[in-house]
Amino acid sequence: MVKFTAEELRGIMDKKNNIRNMSVIAHVDHGKSTLTDSLVAAAGIIAQEVAGDVRMTDTRADEAERGITIKSTGISLFYQMTPESLEMYKGDRDGDEYLINLIDSPGHVDFSSEVTAALRITDGALVVVDCIEGVCVQTETVLRQALGERIRPVLTVNKMDRCFLELQVEGEEAYQTFSRVIENANVIMATYEDVLLGDVQVYPEKGTVAFSAGLHGWAFTLTNFAKMYASKFGVDESKMMERLWGENFFDPATKKWTSKNTGTATCKRGFVQFCYEPIKQIIATCMNDQKDKLWPMLKKLGVTMKNDEKDLMGKALMKRVMQTWLPASRALLEMMIFHLPSPSKAQRYRVENLYEGPLDDIYANAIRNCDPDGPLMLYVSKMIPASDKGRFFAFGRVFAGRVATGMKVRIMGPNFVPGQKKDLYVKSVQRTVIWMGKKQESVEDVPCGNTVALEDFMGGAEIIVSPPVVSFRETVLEKSCRTVMSKSPNKHNRLYMEARPLEEGLAEAIDDGRIGPRDDPKVRSKILSEEFGWDKDLAKKIWCFGPETTGPNMVVDMCKGVQYLNQIKDSVVAGFQWASKEGALAEENMRGICFEVCDVVLHTDAIHRGGGQVIPTARRVIYASQLTAKPRLLEPVYLVEIQAPENALGGIYGVLNQKRGHVFEEMQRPGTPLYNIKAYLPVIESFGFSSTLRAATSGQAFPQCVFDHWDIMSSDPLEAGSQSATLVTEIRKRKGLKEQMTPLSDFEDKL
Repeated sequence: MVKFTAEELRGIMDKKNNIRNMSVIAHVDHGKSTLTDSLVAAAGIIAQEVAGDVRMTDTRADEAERGITIKSTGISLFYQMTPESLEMYKGDRDGDEYLINLIDSPGHVDFSSEVTAALRITDGALVVVDCIEGVCVQTETVLRQALGERIRPVLTVNKMDRCFLELQVEGEEAYQTFSRVIENANVIMATYEDVLLGDVQVYPEKGTVAFSAGLHGWAFTLTNFAKMYASKFGVDESKMMERLWGENFFDPATKKWTSKNTGTATCKRGFVQFCYEPIKQIIATCMNDQKDKLWPMLKKLGVTMKNDEKDLMGKALMKRVMQTWLPASRALLEMMIFHLPSPSKAQRYRVENLYEGPLDDIYANAIRNCDPDGPLMLYVSKMIPASDKGRFFAFGRVFAGRVATGMKVRIMGPNFVPGQKKDLYVKSVQRTVIWMGKKQESVEDVPCGNTVALEDFMGGAEIIVSPPVVSFRETVLEKSCRTVMSKSPNKHNRLYMEARPLEEGLAEAIDDGRIGPRDDPKVRSKILSEEFGWDKDLAKKIWCFGPETTGPNMVVDMCKGVQYLNQIKDSVVAGFQWASKEGALAEENMRGICFEVCDVVLHTDAIHRGGGQVIPTARRVIYASQLTAKPRLLEPVYLVEIQAPENALGGIYGVLNQKRGHVFEEMQRPGTPLYNIKAYLPVIESFGFSSTLRAATSGQAFPQCVFDHWDIMSSDPLEAGSQSATLVTEIRKRKGLKEQMTPLSDFEDKL
């Protein structure tokens, strides 16, 4: 019994003031999906009786099975406001029919990237907090993400049924608990607030906080009760709402409101007296099956039950009565419609978050004005796999223009760089779909301000994923223990060489381009002699850099009076480029090695000292000198920046120690409760680092990794069984080389 058709839904899509795009966000298991069900039930997509058990938005088999939400799914709901509830509404509107695009997102720490994707295509968020557990870690994390995307929050205090059934909390104590929860949420919102968004804090008396029991499908805002009591007390609703929260007490004996508790037995806080107690009373009456008392009470409240519902007992009766009296969907949907912005309002202040081009071009203006006739701008937040293999739906939101079946679109992939052709595709849209939980409805086109799914174009190719590959570098620790010599294939030319490590900081200077093959020799020798203590003449004798002629290794000529030396220079350089690109240990690039040509003995005939004789010889002698100079591996190291609150620091240190990382700076960010931690972490240890870190800090820490430097590995790769040796063997295996390293005797010749 769906209460609306795809055509009706498509009709409202053009009324941009009557659209709300919102996501439901919360900590794990605070009841997001269950609450979402009550909303879906209101639109008649699932029956009210099973709401809370179906979890319409958990579309994947693994989600239904584990009872958690993994991917964020979208549903479009249609809601018709009643004229009396619209009297209070001050904003722009078109008629009384509303379209609510709801995106249920996961709360588990491992899926927080999903949350960010869901947030970007919404303008408002319903923050769900468990009334007993209060504001938790993930609530804060997600709120921080939401406010960063300039999304306006409203709050619902969920699992109210726990107060009445399992904990049986007294009214005043319950009020204090809720009040504390709301205050904690407001503290977070105030910490991350944004000038353009204005005040994002939530207040029960302004109707931006709801109280709900998702599992039983009922909820209320103070508006519901204010409406009931306003006429009884003869004041207007807004006045009444203020009295139902905060320091306002009522004594039925004297029929007076006071701002302090007068201390008499009958004097109670407004909220307790008029909201909490009546609910408690009705629930108790239902649970004890005192039907003779129940019907007169319901009659007073104007609640009529169907005949077949009057036979229900206990919990089932209570669930039905509460759903009829305070339907969750009405309270929550009205709160969203009243207090969350429409796309035409929200895109004005969100445009700078959404669009990275100039903020005054036609695209930015189309987004700002939510213009359906402007150029098409659509953000795809994620790919949803279709039921048959190999097809995907691209799910996202139209921010400007309209997307229609068959139109040609430019797709800019995640690696697109403005002005380049990289990751840019032109395709036509095959099918435009609106998403309704487990099923999709095709429509002709979708205008801006709405969420949409586009049928996608991927072929079902099998993907084979290799374990991640980390590249290392090869280097040496000290000068070669002896001068090594290699003979050419015809045994008529001999090259003598030694290797030594470059001075500290020199490899980095070459990387940064301060020293290189194209420098003026005078300038270069000045830098080398002043900063790195080189001999001035020696600095002029650098033959080349490598690999790729600019790398952080070099060949230096140390010979004295050798004939024909210049004729073989090119061949030696060629051999060096080859060798420095594929070192002797595992064919990884070399780094930070200086090769000194000590002496050369050449054949007198030019024909016998050509490239074919000299190049392989140069390569062999370079390998030999590398192996005699205590070769080592260099591993890449990330600089990790982690933001986290103080209580998560212990977990962070624990994870970093496990992964051979070390912290070198810890700073509190002024004006916030967060710490900024900087640490070094070997790249090879970084796989799975962020998930381990989130698990250890229950989702409070956010790591950011960038490559920083190369670090020498202390173990000796030539010593069997050492860590480096195992690494070398693994790399050689991966490259399809012989597992044993070529021994030194193959590179070095004896006189």
